[in-house]
Amino acid sequence: MKLEKNHDRCIGAGQCVLTEPRIFDQDDRGLVSVLVERPQGADVAAARKAVYICPAKALSLVEE
Repeated sequence: MKLEKNHDRCIGAGQCVLTEPRIFDQDDRGLVSVLVERPQGADVAAARKAVYICPAKALSLVEE
């Protein structure tokens, strides 16, 4: 699985960072940065949660 971000949709709400700071960060513009592109183990559930709560739907978890 791979985490993908869409900066065109990101509004910089930071919900992903607040929820999973090990997996996400924000850049200088406040837009999401993915720290762990291919989550494994418990990080998969954490990534799914962040994708679900993103208010702009700027994150997706894609099967490879």
